[in-house]
Amino acid sequence: MSDAISFLAPRADVMARRRQIVADLADLLPPECLVSEPRELMPFETDAFVSYRRMPLAVALPRSTAEVAAVMKYCHRYGIPVVPRGAGTSLSGGAIPQEDAVVVCVSKMNRIIEIDLFNRAAVVEAGVTNLNISEAVSADGFFYAPDPSSQLACTIGGNIGMNSGGAHCLKYGVTTNNLLGVKMVLVDGTIIDLGGKGLDAGGYDLLGLVCGHEGQLGIVTEATVRLIAKPEGARPVLFGFPTSEEAGSCVADIIASGIIPVAIEFMDKPAIEICEAFAKAGYPLDVGALLIVEVEGSEAEMDVMLKDIVDIARRHGVSTVRECQSATEAALIWKGRKSAFGATGRIADYICMDGTVPLSQLSYVLNKTSEIIERHGLRVANVFHAGDGNMHPLILFNANDPEDAARAEAAGMEILKLCVDAGGCLTGEHGVGIEKRDLMRHQYSDADLFQQMAVRAAFDPGWLLNPSKVFPLEGRQPQ
Repeated sequence: MSDAISFLAPRADVMARRRQIVADLADLLPPECLVSEPRELMPFETDAFVSYRRMPLAVALPRSTAEVAAVMKYCHRYGIPVVPRGAGTSLSGGAIPQEDAVVVCVSKMNRIIEIDLFNRAAVVEAGVTNLNISEAVSADGFFYAPDPSSQLACTIGGNIGMNSGGAHCLKYGVTTNNLLGVKMVLVDGTIIDLGGKGLDAGGYDLLGLVCGHEGQLGIVTEATVRLIAKPEGARPVLFGFPTSEEAGSCVADIIASGIIPVAIEFMDKPAIEICEAFAKAGYPLDVGALLIVEVEGSEAEMDVMLKDIVDIARRHGVSTVRECQSATEAALIWKGRKSAFGATGRIADYICMDGTVPLSQLSYVLNKTSEIIERHGLRVANVFHAGDGNMHPLILFNANDPEDAARAEAAGMEILKLCVDAGGCLTGEHGVGIEKRDLMRHQYSDADLFQQMAVRAAFDPGWLLNPSKVFPLEGRQPQ
């Protein structure tokens, strides 16, 4: 499996100068901010997409924007590739390095610089974890909305790179909807500021371009993010259905009715059993699929909204409706959902996919996904953000069996193609990385890809930044 996706060949001139490069970086950074010994480099050879790994040339751990700029200026001068890295939670291989690359990891840049409640904004360094932003403003009645399952560990810099979402993105949007500005170091070491505390900035929307750039346009070192006032109340409700198809149809009808809950999360029977065994959240085990629907507002508002949702669910054969009765119960419900990936890892190796489909196609795609998995002789646990059609099938396999691993990867590629063919796209929040790179031509024409690569090359003409990712290796513009 480790050879199924190719990387660019290491640059021979860079590899020949490895010792000198490490020595030069040691002049730019203090000893605790540079990793170069093979054993110490091993934690950086992969990210959460663990099927692939490459040992980097060195790892820089800068503490400031100035140190990032110094490393970038040096690498640009000598044509050394750079792979940006946050916490390494990428599920698409976005932070996997290569042998001729310097990894620039922002984990030491973890300060919250400013909390501005008057403007409802926070300025943070790129290494601050997602959850820490909300924890810093919780006592004042605010929170940061995007909440990926890895929010305890993932950094805001990585979230910006992949345009991460989370369970509550249905109402509040993904990272791009909650990002106001960034400080970014370009490939040649130039430092630029985009956006600010206002809701809009003059000129081209370069901030929109940067969010989701997967580390190919520069390295974000600071971010200005929106803070949102906590709602008066919030209430998650469990809806159990006999089948996944009925649950999927219910989701489509809820959204079509004009109701926008704060979250609609989906689990099929295997996922329910896995998460319940781990979290003891009180999920019903006698159903084929489960929806976690959370509404928020005043008690009266939540009652009205839930009545309408229950009426819709009944039209789709709902068999269980269980309202949360306490804050402790609500926390358990969400613990089960957010533990899904880790809980699944307790019972099997898995690949987590990330396709997005129109809600009208949700039931159809779930059916076809089951057929694909069955044809390959595998198992799947479906758990995903149903409200915006962002599917996360967890394909279970044995990583020690090369044939089983190959089947899992082939099934995953078929599922992603299915999502595109159903009118969706290859990724909702995990990014393209290396995982989906060779499927880009399934979604985009050559003309589409040419224009995207032209934008990328405007920022990085030498393709030094995360060079093996996102775009197919064949047919790239000349470097």
